[in-house]
Amino acid sequence: MRYQLARTTTRAVNAASRRLGRGHGTVAGGRAGLKVDPQLLRRLAAGRHVALVSGTNGKTTTTAMLAAAWRDRSADGAAARSVVTNETGSNMPPGHVAALVANRSATRAVLEVDEIYLPRVLAATDAELVLLLNLSRDQLDRTNEVRMVANLWRAALAAAPHTTVVANADDPLVVWAAGAAARARFVGVGLTWQLDAGGCPSCEGHISFANDGTGAWRCVSGCGFARPEVVATLVASDGASSGAHWADGRTYRIDLTLPGRFNRANALMVAVAAEALGVDPAEAFDAMGAIDEVAGRFATKTVDGVEARLMLAKNPAGWTELLDLVEGDTAPLVVSINARTADGADPSWLWDVPFERLAGRNVVATGDRCWDLSVRLHYAGVTHRVEPDPRRALAEAATADALIARGIGAVDVMGNYTAFGELLAARS
Repeated sequence: MRYQLARTTTRAVNAASRRLGRGHGTVAGGRAGLKVDPQLLRRLAAGRHVALVSGTNGKTTTTAMLAAAWRDRSADGAAARSVVTNETGSNMPPGHVAALVANRSATRAVLEVDEIYLPRVLAATDAELVLLLNLSRDQLDRTNEVRMVANLWRAALAAAPHTTVVANADDPLVVWAAGAAARARFVGVGLTWQLDAGGCPSCEGHISFANDGTGAWRCVSGCGFARPEVVATLVASDGASSGAHWADGRTYRIDLTLPGRFNRANALMVAVAAEALGVDPAEAFDAMGAIDEVAGRFATKTVDGVEARLMLAKNPAGWTELLDLVEGDTAPLVVSINARTADGADPSWLWDVPFERLAGRNVVATGDRCWDLSVRLHYAGVTHRVEPDPRRALAEAATADALIARGIGAVDVMGNYTAFGELLAARS
Protein backbone atom coordinates (compact mmCIF):
# COMPACT_ATOMS: atom_id res chain seq x y z
CA MET A 1 0.00 0.00 0.00
CA ARG A 2 2.89 2.39 0.78
CA TYR A 3 4.36 1.76 -2.69
CA GLN A 4 1.03 2.44 -4.41
CA LEU A 5 0.49 5.59 -2.36
CA ALA A 6 4.01 6.81 -3.14
CA ARG A 7 3.44 6.36 -6.90
CA THR A 8 0.12 8.19 -6.74
CA THR A 9 1.67 10.98 -4.68
CA THR A 10 4.53 11.41 -7.15
CA ARG A 11 2.17 11.71 -10.12
CA ALA A 12 -0.21 14.07 -8.33
CA VAL A 13 2.46 16.45 -7.05
CA ASN A 14 4.22 16.60 -10.41
CA ALA A 15 0.93 17.28 -12.20
CA ALA A 16 0.15 20.07 -9.75
CA SER A 17 3.64 21.52 -10.21
CA ARG A 18 3.15 21.70 -13.98
CA ARG A 19 -0.35 23.20 -13.71
CA LEU A 20 0.84 25.89 -11.31
CA GLY A 21 3.86 26.70 -13.48
CA ARG A 22 6.24 25.88 -10.64
CA GLY A 23 8.45 23.58 -12.71
CA HIS A 24 8.52 20.76 -15.23
CA GLY A 25 7.13 18.18 -12.83
CA THR A 26 10.41 16.26 -12.62
CA VAL A 27 11.55 16.79 -9.02
CA ALA A 28 8.83 17.85 -6.57
CA GLY A 29 6.75 14.71 -7.03
CA GLY A 30 9.79 12.49 -6.68
CA ARG A 31 10.68 14.11 -3.38
CA ALA A 32 7.15 13.62 -2.09
CA GLY A 33 7.06 10.00 -3.26
CA LEU A 34 10.34 9.18 -1.53
CA LYS A 35 9.01 10.69 1.69
CA VAL A 36 6.08 8.27 1.54
CA ASP A 37 8.23 5.27 0.54
CA PRO A 38 12.03 5.60 0.92
CA GLN A 39 12.38 2.38 -1.15
CA LEU A 40 10.41 3.81 -4.08
CA LEU A 41 13.37 4.00 -6.49
CA ARG A 42 14.29 0.36 -5.81
CA ARG A 43 10.69 -0.78 -6.34
CA LEU A 44 10.28 1.22 -9.56
CA ALA A 45 13.54 -0.15 -11.01
CA ALA A 46 12.71 -3.77 -10.17
CA GLY A 47 12.19 -5.87 -13.29
CA ARG A 48 13.68 -3.26 -15.63
CA HIS A 49 16.97 -3.26 -17.49
CA VAL A 50 18.77 -0.18 -16.19
CA ALA A 51 21.79 1.73 -17.50
CA LEU A 52 23.32 4.67 -15.63
CA VAL A 53 25.39 7.57 -17.02
CA SER A 54 27.59 9.69 -14.77
CA GLY A 55 30.49 12.11 -14.95
CA THR A 56 31.17 15.80 -14.46
CA ASN A 57 30.48 16.92 -18.03
CA GLY A 58 28.31 15.58 -20.84
CA LYS A 59 25.85 13.50 -18.79
CA THR A 60 22.60 14.87 -20.24
CA THR A 61 23.62 14.58 -23.88
CA THR A 62 25.23 11.17 -23.42
CA THR A 63 22.12 9.89 -21.63
CA ALA A 64 19.97 11.01 -24.56
CA MET A 65 22.36 9.29 -26.97
CA LEU A 66 22.27 5.99 -25.08
CA ALA A 67 18.47 6.12 -24.79
CA ALA A 68 18.22 6.63 -28.56
CA ALA A 69 20.65 3.80 -29.28
CA TRP A 70 18.93 1.33 -26.94
CA ARG A 71 15.38 1.81 -28.19
CA ASP A 72 13.81 -1.17 -29.94
CA ARG A 73 13.24 -0.65 -33.65
CA SER A 74 10.42 -2.08 -35.69
CA ALA A 75 10.82 -3.52 -39.17
CA ASP A 76 10.17 -0.14 -40.78
CA GLY A 77 12.90 1.49 -38.70
CA ALA A 78 10.61 3.47 -36.40
CA ALA A 79 11.83 3.71 -32.83
CA ALA A 80 9.51 2.21 -30.24
CA ARG A 81 9.14 4.01 -26.94
CA SER A 82 10.64 1.21 -24.90
CA VAL A 83 13.18 3.31 -22.97
CA VAL A 84 12.37 5.69 -20.13
CA THR A 85 14.90 8.39 -19.25
CA ASN A 86 15.18 11.55 -17.14
CA GLU A 87 15.61 13.64 -20.26
CA THR A 88 15.45 17.04 -18.55
CA GLY A 89 18.62 16.37 -16.55
CA SER A 90 16.98 15.95 -13.12
CA ASN A 91 19.76 13.60 -12.08
CA MET A 92 19.17 12.87 -8.40
CA PRO A 93 16.82 10.22 -6.95
CA PRO A 94 13.69 12.45 -7.00
CA GLY A 95 14.22 12.99 -10.73
CA HIS A 96 14.78 9.27 -11.30
CA VAL A 97 11.60 8.43 -9.41
CA ALA A 98 9.59 10.99 -11.38
CA ALA A 99 10.80 9.61 -14.70
CA LEU A 100 10.13 5.98 -13.79
CA VAL A 101 6.66 6.74 -12.42
CA ALA A 102 5.76 8.62 -15.59
CA ASN A 103 6.44 5.57 -17.77
CA ARG A 104 5.59 2.27 -16.13
CA SER A 105 5.45 0.30 -19.40
CA ALA A 106 9.07 0.79 -20.47
CA THR A 107 11.22 -2.23 -19.69
CA ARG A 108 14.48 -0.29 -20.16
CA ALA A 109 15.70 2.80 -18.33
CA VAL A 110 18.67 5.07 -19.03
CA LEU A 111 19.24 7.42 -16.12
CA GLU A 112 21.61 10.36 -15.85
CA VAL A 113 23.07 10.34 -12.34
CA ASP A 114 24.81 13.07 -10.38
CA GLU A 115 28.34 11.99 -9.49
CA ILE A 116 27.79 11.99 -5.72
CA TYR A 117 24.58 9.98 -6.01
CA LEU A 118 25.94 7.25 -8.30
CA PRO A 119 26.71 4.75 -5.48
CA ARG A 120 23.23 5.13 -4.01
CA VAL A 121 21.43 4.87 -7.35
CA LEU A 122 23.55 1.90 -8.47
CA ALA A 123 22.67 0.02 -5.28
CA ALA A 124 18.96 0.84 -5.64
CA THR A 125 18.62 -0.06 -9.32
CA ASP A 126 21.05 -2.98 -9.65
CA ALA A 127 22.00 -1.45 -13.01
CA GLU A 128 23.39 -3.81 -15.62
CA LEU A 129 25.57 -1.07 -17.14
CA VAL A 130 27.28 2.08 -15.88
CA LEU A 131 28.88 4.55 -18.30
CA LEU A 132 31.54 6.80 -16.74
CA LEU A 133 32.57 9.89 -18.71
CA ASN A 134 35.04 12.03 -16.73
CA LEU A 135 35.78 13.61 -13.37
CA SER A 136 36.85 17.21 -12.79
CA ARG A 137 36.09 19.90 -10.23
CA ASP A 138 32.64 21.39 -10.62
CA GLN A 139 30.96 23.94 -8.33
CA LEU A 140 33.80 24.92 -6.02
CA ASP A 141 31.61 25.34 -2.96
CA ARG A 142 30.02 21.89 -3.31
CA THR A 143 31.64 19.42 -5.69
CA ASN A 144 35.34 20.21 -5.66
CA GLU A 145 37.07 17.09 -4.33
CA VAL A 146 37.18 14.74 -7.30
CA ARG A 147 39.48 12.20 -5.62
CA MET A 148 36.78 11.61 -3.02
CA VAL A 149 34.21 11.00 -5.77
CA ALA A 150 36.53 8.55 -7.55
CA ASN A 151 36.96 6.55 -4.35
CA LEU A 152 33.20 6.49 -3.75
CA TRP A 153 32.67 5.19 -7.28
CA ARG A 154 35.38 2.56 -6.83
CA ALA A 155 33.78 1.17 -3.67
CA ALA A 156 30.31 1.12 -5.27
CA LEU A 157 31.51 -0.68 -8.40
CA ALA A 158 33.44 -3.24 -6.37
CA ALA A 159 30.14 -4.09 -4.68
CA ALA A 160 28.30 -4.56 -8.01
CA PRO A 161 29.79 -7.72 -9.56
CA HIS A 162 27.08 -8.11 -12.20
CA THR A 163 27.40 -4.57 -13.58
CA THR A 164 29.30 -3.87 -16.80
CA VAL A 165 31.25 -0.61 -16.71
CA VAL A 166 32.15 1.41 -19.83
CA ALA A 167 34.76 3.99 -18.86
CA ASN A 168 36.99 6.69 -20.32
CA ALA A 169 40.50 5.21 -20.48
CA ASP A 170 42.07 8.67 -20.75
CA ASP A 171 40.87 9.98 -17.38
CA PRO A 172 43.01 8.45 -14.60
CA LEU A 173 40.37 9.13 -11.96
CA VAL A 174 37.72 7.29 -13.97
CA VAL A 175 40.11 4.41 -14.60
CA TRP A 176 40.83 4.19 -10.87
CA ALA A 177 37.11 3.95 -10.13
CA ALA A 178 36.36 1.47 -12.90
CA GLY A 179 39.39 -0.66 -12.04
CA ALA A 180 37.47 -2.20 -9.15
CA ALA A 181 34.65 -3.39 -11.41
CA ALA A 182 34.36 -7.07 -12.23
CA ARG A 183 33.60 -6.25 -15.87
CA ALA A 184 35.03 -3.08 -17.39
CA ARG A 185 35.40 -1.91 -20.99
CA PHE A 186 37.72 1.04 -21.49
CA VAL A 187 37.38 3.47 -24.40
CA GLY A 188 40.05 5.84 -25.74
CA VAL A 189 38.35 9.18 -26.31
CA GLY A 190 40.96 11.65 -25.04
CA LEU A 191 40.96 14.10 -22.15
CA THR A 192 41.26 17.77 -23.04
CA TRP A 193 41.22 18.93 -19.40
CA GLN A 194 44.00 17.15 -17.48
CA LEU A 195 44.59 19.58 -14.60
CA ASP A 196 42.41 17.65 -12.13
CA ALA A 197 44.01 14.29 -12.95
CA GLY A 198 47.67 14.96 -12.20
CA GLY A 199 47.83 13.06 -8.91
CA CYS A 200 47.94 9.27 -8.85
CA PRO A 201 44.93 7.91 -6.91
CA SER A 202 46.78 4.65 -6.32
CA CYS A 203 49.98 5.84 -4.59
CA GLU A 204 49.75 9.66 -4.32
CA GLY A 205 52.46 10.00 -6.98
CA HIS A 206 52.38 12.04 -10.18
CA ILE A 207 50.60 11.11 -13.43
CA SER A 208 52.56 11.82 -16.61
CA PHE A 209 50.63 12.30 -19.85
CA ALA A 210 52.43 11.49 -23.12
CA ASN A 211 52.44 14.15 -25.82
CA ASP A 212 53.05 11.76 -28.71
CA GLY A 213 49.43 11.31 -29.83
CA THR A 214 49.09 7.85 -28.29
CA GLY A 215 47.04 9.02 -25.33
CA ALA A 216 49.31 7.07 -22.98
CA TRP A 217 49.63 8.04 -19.33
CA ARG A 218 51.22 6.43 -16.30
CA CYS A 219 52.24 7.07 -12.73
CA VAL A 220 55.90 8.04 -12.69
CA SER A 221 56.36 6.76 -9.13
CA GLY A 222 56.40 3.18 -10.36
CA CYS A 223 53.22 1.86 -8.72
CA GLY A 224 52.09 0.42 -12.06
CA PHE A 225 48.97 2.52 -12.45
CA ALA A 226 48.69 3.35 -16.15
CA ARG A 227 46.29 3.71 -19.07
CA PRO A 228 44.53 0.37 -19.64
CA GLU A 229 44.00 -1.47 -22.90
CA VAL A 230 41.01 -0.13 -24.81
CA VAL A 231 38.26 -1.83 -26.80
CA ALA A 232 37.73 1.17 -29.08
CA THR A 233 39.44 4.47 -29.94
CA LEU A 234 38.32 7.79 -31.39
CA VAL A 235 40.50 8.60 -34.39
CA ALA A 236 41.26 11.76 -36.38
CA SER A 237 38.43 14.23 -36.78
CA ASP A 238 37.26 15.48 -40.16
CA GLY A 239 34.98 18.49 -39.70
CA ALA A 240 31.81 17.23 -38.03
CA SER A 241 32.83 13.58 -38.37
CA SER A 242 35.23 11.22 -36.67
CA GLY A 243 36.21 7.61 -37.02
CA ALA A 244 35.79 4.88 -34.43
CA HIS A 245 38.31 2.04 -34.43
CA TRP A 246 37.67 -1.15 -32.47
CA ALA A 247 40.60 -3.20 -31.17
CA ASP A 248 39.37 -6.21 -33.16
CA GLY A 249 39.75 -4.28 -36.43
CA ARG A 250 36.23 -2.96 -36.97
CA THR A 251 35.83 0.68 -38.00
CA TYR A 252 32.82 2.97 -38.03
CA ARG A 253 32.23 6.56 -39.06
CA ILE A 254 30.69 8.93 -36.52
CA ASP A 255 28.41 11.47 -38.20
CA LEU A 256 26.51 13.62 -35.72
CA THR A 257 24.27 16.64 -36.04
CA LEU A 258 25.47 17.75 -32.61
CA PRO A 259 28.75 19.71 -32.94
CA GLY A 260 32.06 19.25 -31.17
CA ARG A 261 34.78 16.69 -30.60
CA PHE A 262 33.42 16.06 -27.12
CA ASN A 263 30.06 14.93 -28.51
CA ARG A 264 31.76 12.54 -30.93
CA ALA A 265 33.84 11.18 -28.05
CA ASN A 266 30.73 10.59 -25.96
CA ALA A 267 29.03 8.97 -28.95
CA LEU A 268 31.84 6.41 -29.17
CA MET A 269 31.44 5.59 -25.49
CA VAL A 270 27.70 5.16 -26.06
CA ALA A 271 28.35 2.82 -29.01
CA VAL A 272 30.56 0.62 -26.81
CA ALA A 273 27.91 0.67 -24.08
CA ALA A 274 25.15 -0.11 -26.58
CA GLU A 275 27.14 -3.07 -27.89
CA ALA A 276 27.42 -4.40 -24.34
CA LEU A 277 23.63 -4.12 -24.18
CA GLY A 278 23.17 -6.08 -27.42
CA VAL A 279 22.93 -3.25 -29.99
CA ASP A 280 25.04 -3.20 -33.15
CA PRO A 281 27.38 -0.16 -33.06
CA ALA A 282 26.39 0.86 -36.59
CA GLU A 283 22.75 1.05 -35.52
CA ALA A 284 23.73 2.96 -32.40
CA PHE A 285 25.68 5.58 -34.39
CA ASP A 286 22.78 5.91 -36.81
CA ALA A 287 20.33 6.57 -33.95
CA MET A 288 22.63 9.14 -32.37
CA GLY A 289 23.09 10.95 -35.67
CA ALA A 290 19.43 11.96 -35.66
CA ILE A 291 19.73 13.97 -32.42
CA ASP A 292 20.00 17.71 -33.12
CA GLU A 293 19.66 19.15 -29.59
CA VAL A 294 19.32 17.90 -26.03
CA ALA A 295 17.45 19.89 -23.38
CA GLY A 296 18.19 23.07 -25.33
CA ARG A 297 21.92 22.50 -25.72
CA PHE A 298 23.03 23.77 -29.15
CA ALA A 299 19.45 24.79 -29.95
CA THR A 300 18.91 27.95 -31.98
CA LYS A 301 16.30 30.22 -30.38
CA THR A 302 14.95 33.60 -31.40
CA VAL A 303 14.97 36.09 -28.53
CA ASP A 304 13.69 39.62 -29.19
CA GLY A 305 14.29 39.15 -32.90
CA VAL A 306 17.84 37.88 -32.51
CA GLU A 307 18.75 34.31 -33.36
CA ALA A 308 20.91 32.78 -30.64
CA ARG A 309 22.73 29.44 -30.61
CA LEU A 310 22.67 28.36 -26.96
CA MET A 311 25.58 26.49 -25.39
CA LEU A 312 25.98 25.34 -21.78
CA ALA A 313 29.21 25.01 -19.80
CA LYS A 314 29.53 24.87 -16.04
CA ASN A 315 33.20 24.40 -15.11
CA PRO A 316 36.70 24.88 -16.57
CA ALA A 317 36.70 21.50 -18.34
CA GLY A 318 33.39 22.19 -20.06
CA TRP A 319 34.33 25.74 -21.00
CA THR A 320 37.60 24.54 -22.50
CA GLU A 321 35.73 22.13 -24.77
CA LEU A 322 33.28 24.84 -25.88
CA LEU A 323 36.09 27.27 -26.60
CA ASP A 324 37.67 24.60 -28.80
CA LEU A 325 34.34 24.34 -30.62
CA VAL A 326 33.93 28.06 -31.36
CA GLU A 327 37.61 28.85 -31.97
CA GLY A 328 37.96 30.38 -35.41
CA ASP A 329 34.29 31.38 -35.66
CA THR A 330 33.47 35.00 -36.50
CA ALA A 331 29.91 35.27 -35.15
CA PRO A 332 29.38 37.67 -32.24
CA LEU A 333 29.53 35.98 -28.85
CA VAL A 334 27.63 36.61 -25.62
CA VAL A 335 29.13 35.07 -22.46
CA SER A 336 26.76 34.94 -19.49
CA ILE A 337 27.84 34.04 -15.96
CA ASN A 338 25.68 33.69 -12.84
CA ALA A 339 26.65 32.43 -9.39
CA ARG A 340 23.37 31.20 -7.98
CA THR A 341 22.74 27.97 -6.09
CA ALA A 342 22.78 25.73 -9.15
CA ASP A 343 25.89 27.41 -10.54
CA GLY A 344 27.96 27.43 -7.35
CA ALA A 345 28.54 30.64 -5.42
CA ASP A 346 32.29 30.85 -6.14
CA PRO A 347 33.13 32.15 -9.66
CA SER A 348 36.91 32.05 -9.19
CA TRP A 349 37.00 29.15 -11.66
CA LEU A 350 36.82 31.82 -14.38
CA TRP A 351 40.60 32.19 -14.00
CA ASP A 352 41.12 28.56 -15.06
CA VAL A 353 39.23 29.00 -18.35
CA PRO A 354 41.42 29.86 -21.39
CA PHE A 355 39.39 32.89 -22.49
CA GLU A 356 42.48 34.10 -24.37
CA ARG A 357 41.12 32.07 -27.30
CA LEU A 358 38.36 34.68 -27.77
CA ALA A 359 40.77 37.47 -28.73
CA GLY A 360 39.51 39.27 -31.82
CA ARG A 361 35.87 38.22 -31.36
CA ASN A 362 32.92 40.55 -30.84
CA VAL A 363 32.25 39.64 -27.19
CA VAL A 364 29.62 40.92 -24.76
CA ALA A 365 29.86 39.95 -21.08
CA THR A 366 26.57 39.59 -19.21
CA GLY A 367 24.84 37.88 -16.28
CA ASP A 368 24.89 38.39 -12.53
CA ARG A 369 28.68 38.19 -12.40
CA CYS A 370 29.37 40.11 -15.61
CA TRP A 371 31.95 42.34 -13.90
CA ASP A 372 33.93 39.35 -12.57
CA LEU A 373 33.87 38.01 -16.11
CA SER A 374 34.91 41.40 -17.49
CA VAL A 375 38.01 41.46 -15.27
CA ARG A 376 38.96 37.97 -16.47
CA LEU A 377 38.44 38.92 -20.14
CA HIS A 378 40.52 42.08 -19.63
CA TYR A 379 43.50 40.08 -18.40
CA ALA A 380 42.94 37.58 -21.21
CA GLY A 381 43.37 40.40 -23.71
CA VAL A 382 39.81 40.09 -25.02
CA THR A 383 38.21 43.36 -26.09
CA HIS A 384 34.60 43.27 -24.92
CA ARG A 385 31.59 45.22 -23.75
CA VAL A 386 29.54 44.72 -20.58
CA GLU A 387 25.75 44.60 -20.44
CA PRO A 388 24.31 43.08 -17.23
CA ASP A 389 20.95 42.18 -18.79
CA PRO A 390 21.29 39.03 -20.98
CA ARG A 391 18.53 39.98 -23.42
CA ARG A 392 19.98 43.42 -23.95
CA ALA A 393 23.39 41.83 -24.35
CA LEU A 394 22.02 39.71 -27.19
CA ALA A 395 20.62 42.77 -28.93
CA GLU A 396 23.86 44.67 -28.42
CA ALA A 397 25.96 41.85 -29.87
CA ALA A 398 23.74 41.61 -32.93
CA THR A 399 23.49 45.37 -33.49
CA ALA A 400 27.18 46.07 -32.98
CA ASP A 401 28.01 43.44 -35.55
CA ALA A 402 25.22 44.56 -37.90
CA LEU A 403 24.21 40.91 -37.76
CA ILE A 404 20.52 41.37 -38.46
CA ALA A 405 21.14 43.77 -41.33
CA ARG A 406 23.65 41.43 -42.91
CA GLY A 407 21.57 38.32 -42.29
CA ILE A 408 24.63 36.16 -41.59
CA GLY A 409 23.27 33.91 -38.88
CA ALA A 410 23.04 33.59 -35.13
CA VAL A 411 24.77 35.06 -32.11
CA ASP A 412 26.64 32.41 -30.14
CA VAL A 413 25.66 32.36 -26.46
CA MET A 414 27.71 30.54 -23.84
CA GLY A 415 26.45 30.41 -20.27
CA ASN A 416 26.53 28.41 -17.07
CA TYR A 417 23.47 26.66 -15.59
CA THR A 418 21.05 29.42 -14.63
CA ALA A 419 22.33 31.83 -17.27
CA PHE A 420 21.69 29.23 -19.97
CA GLY A 421 18.31 28.35 -18.46
CA GLU A 422 17.12 31.96 -18.44
CA LEU A 423 17.72 32.43 -22.15
CA LEU A 424 16.33 29.00 -23.00
CA ALA A 425 13.09 29.91 -21.21
CA ALA A 426 12.94 33.45 -22.60
CA ARG A 427 9.97 34.31 -24.80
CA SER A 428 10.72 36.23 -27.95
